[in-house]
Amino acid sequence: MIFSRLRSRRTTHPAQAGCPMGHGTVPAGSASVPPPRPAPSSTKPSATEPSAAELSAAEPSATEPDFTDPVQAAAFLRQFHAERPGSGDPEPRVRQVLDEIERTGSYRHTPEELAFGARVAWRNSARCIGRLYWRSLVVRDLRECSSADELAEHCFEHLRTAGNGGRIRPVISVFAPDRPGRPAPRILNSQLVRYAGHPRPDGGWTGDPAGGQLAARAADLGWKRGDGRFDVLPLLVQERPGEPPRWYELPDDSTLEVPLRHPDHAWFAELGLRWYAVPAISDLTLEIGGIRYPAAPFNGWYMGTEIGARNLADADRYDLLGEVAGRLGLDTSSDRTLWRDRALVELNLAVLHSFQEAGVTIADHHTESDRFLRHIAQEKRLGRPTPADWSWIVPPVSGALTPVFHRYYDPVDPALRPAFVPREPW
Repeated sequence: MIFSRLRSRRTTHPAQAGCPMGHGTVPAGSASVPPPRPAPSSTKPSATEPSAAELSAAEPSATEPDFTDPVQAAAFLRQFHAERPGSGDPEPRVRQVLDEIERTGSYRHTPEELAFGARVAWRNSARCIGRLYWRSLVVRDLRECSSADELAEHCFEHLRTAGNGGRIRPVISVFAPDRPGRPAPRILNSQLVRYAGHPRPDGGWTGDPAGGQLAARAADLGWKRGDGRFDVLPLLVQERPGEPPRWYELPDDSTLEVPLRHPDHAWFAELGLRWYAVPAISDLTLEIGGIRYPAAPFNGWYMGTEIGARNLADADRYDLLGEVAGRLGLDTSSDRTLWRDRALVELNLAVLHSFQEAGVTIADHHTESDRFLRHIAQEKRLGRPTPADWSWIVPPVSGALTPVFHRYYDPVDPALRPAFVPREPW
């Protein structure tokens, strides 16, 4: 049996660490490709992953596979104990969990295992430049919550806790995991806060086109959509497969927003722009030791370029560069005047200035790049690689002026766990 072989397993292969904490620069599937990376360097042995020999020795089951992979469970538990020297011998806990999987098809994390797994999932997020503070992630254990009403209320409290009066805190709220025959509720929003997009008769958009599909679905469910540029979308929660989602308006006190102004141009305030303070990703599954948590919204804080260079500037988002360039009096007759570049810098300056004046945490891309290299150095001292996706790590403004541009990174390992992964359908 695979369980008896796993119970006595000691591992010898190295573990690899590899975010979507809101720090991306290009969307998944983009044609933008990072430069080729060298082959990964060897690292010292670790006790967190099963060896190839041990995996091949495990006998395949003739019955339907377990809902939770016992190999992943055992590997995670050994990693947990290896990185926490005071936690003792992992083998009694490994045996307990494997017995539970054999009986029920799954198992339950202790609160300490859950918190460790969530933090390491952030550490492993290859697309996140803000991983230096992975240990500071506040983990809200909400696994007992299963109804849509409760889940929505806890999401609102998540936003209040993370917003923290402007001093943004990294927070994750972990709701019930999928169980054999009992899929857990899902949040349908890509982020807990996002603006609606409203299609116009001329084929354009009012608001954020990225929020158009969810706005239409919410309207079909009874949400009274408006026609503004910054209408906050309701939260949509689906409790069970086949059931219609429920929608919930976000309370005003849960949605911290910053009006955008420019330090040198008073007219900028007349544009009526604003942005929300907490980028809480809510459409990824948190996977820890074979357990899948499909509702686990999490946030860091913004890097200014995410708002100024992507959300407000991208042609398929708010597409504001032409409007800003016109107010600046720039010559837009030719690309060679670099009017887009100049407008982009001013837009980003307005974002950083506005958040700072409002007392809301935000990072600039130069500072965050330096911090990321500090993170890499810390991980190297601990014998851990830092997989990173170059195309997401390098900022979308002045990339070559940042130290993260001029180097290679450890390759991304799609199998690395714990991790935030695309959510599987029901």
